[in-house]
Amino acid sequence: MASSFEKFQKRRLISSYFSVVLSISLVLFLLGILGLLVLNSQKVGDYFKEQIPLVVFLKDTAKETEITQLKQSLALADFTKETLYVTKEQAALQHSATIGEDFMEYLGDNPLQNSIDVRLLAKFVTPQKIQDIVTKLKNKDFVDDVVYDKPLIEKLTDNITKISYWVIGIAGVFLIIAILLINSSIRLSVYSKRFTIKTMQMVGATKRFIRLPFILRSLRFGVIGAFLAIIAMGGVVYYCDKSFPDLKLLSDKILLGGLFGFVLLMGLFISWVSTYFATQRFLNLKTDELYY
Repeated sequence: MASSFEKFQKRRLISSYFSVVLSISLVLFLLGILGLLVLNSQKVGDYFKEQIPLVVFLKDTAKETEITQLKQSLALADFTKETLYVTKEQAALQHSATIGEDFMEYLGDNPLQNSIDVRLLAKFVTPQKIQDIVTKLKNKDFVDDVVYDKPLIEKLTDNITKISYWVIGIAGVFLIIAILLINSSIRLSVYSKRFTIKTMQMVGATKRFIRLPFILRSLRFGVIGAFLAIIAMGGVVYYCDKSFPDLKLLSDKILLGGLFGFVLLMGLFISWVSTYFATQRFLNLKTDELYY
């Protein structure tokens, strides 16, 4: 009978420990993902900015040397990420593929123009800087027009700033929630040992001596939970890097290492603080107050 009771207690204890570790790892994982989003919000915004093309349409009278010089100057410009020269024939083929028919059959001529698609570096994708670039390009005699999605750039610039503030605010709120959730889980595990704590105190054990094994156990839980969270975060980062290679999430090893280190430290810090105050609370209670 005693053996069955001991097995039941052991299973119950293991289940309690498992729930604590699981709650710590899940909370730290979500906290780490949100931290990753905060740290890479600028990079994500830059990625979308650099997908907006600036299209330079060339006049049919433009000379080959002029086109070559413009392509070279744009490729070497400090605002350029990449350029692509599209002939009017290539543009016609692309347009025919888009609409599903050869429009030149009934037009009898190709009305499209040679063009250069320019993708700008993110820091130059602002309404004012793009307008300066457009003005310089339009001053060239052989440039017919320069086209870009002005409303989209204005909205993107404004919304990225707003989203960054929102993400930082949500991260702060979630950090508080994470602390409360981990604290609650650890307090419940300490609560189940409140009578043991009081018994040790009654036989003369010091508060420090009583607290130490609880703190060490919680620190182990924090380390295990943090490592599980880091492994899960690593999987998410790897998947996102393969899905969106332009974001280069794995390129900044120092940033990732700092984030993983932050998750580990948060697991240790929250576990230590929560255990300290939880054990302190039961150490300060009177014996008859342990039943409430």
